[in-house]
Amino acid sequence: MTSVLFVVSEEGYWGEECVDPLETLSETEASIDVATPTGGKPVVDDRSVDPENVGEETAERVKEVHESDERLQNPMPLAAADADQYDAVVFPGGHGTEWDVNQDKHARQLLRETVEGDDDRKALVVCHAVGLLAFTRDSDGGFLVEGRDVTGFPNEWEENIVDDHDLMPDGRKLPYWVEDEVEAAGGNWDAELDADESVTVDGDLITARGPESSHAAATALIEALGVTRPA
Repeated sequence: MTSVLFVVSEEGYWGEECVDPLETLSETEASIDVATPTGGKPVVDDRSVDPENVGEETAERVKEVHESDERLQNPMPLAAADADQYDAVVFPGGHGTEWDVNQDKHARQLLRETVEGDDDRKALVVCHAVGLLAFTRDSDGGFLVEGRDVTGFPNEWEENIVDDHDLMPDGRKLPYWVEDEVEAAGGNWDAELDADESVTVDGDLITARGPESSHAAATALIEALGVTRPA
């Protein structure tokens, strides 16, 4: 059976970027586990469950899954996750990833072993979690993202969220901007700002721009894995 691991932030994941791929993959034959950096329950970004921000339907859907899905309620510690046990690893986004997942050595190891593996494993990295690529080295010590085509949360969107001091609406200071760091690490960045969705496939690495690309990203991963819905 195809197995997939979701690595979800405890500092604020973006609801749709986790819930849509989680539910979409759950409709296939794949088995799914969830990990967080410490093994504590993931925390959803309040703005991603605000009906005024994301709409009533999305807000309710995310709240329901966040509160009731047993996999999200009982995650494993990220350090306990073994890349060899999974055919794919999914890193949902959200600003919170900048404070935990993207800085976690076990997340970097998991991404590196997944993308560099010889058994055609896949990695899906969404939105702010794409920042993880800026801190992940390959087995030769270079940046894993160097020379790869990627999309992710663009500077143009970040400008509309943080203030002149890079402070978030909740008062936290954003430590870096994803686009800047990924480009500095050698990634070929294109967030396709004129398109409604942005999903980029480069070998075993799939990246997605943001919430509106979540479903397309999940579909791309399903196609890459070749999993099907049970009869």
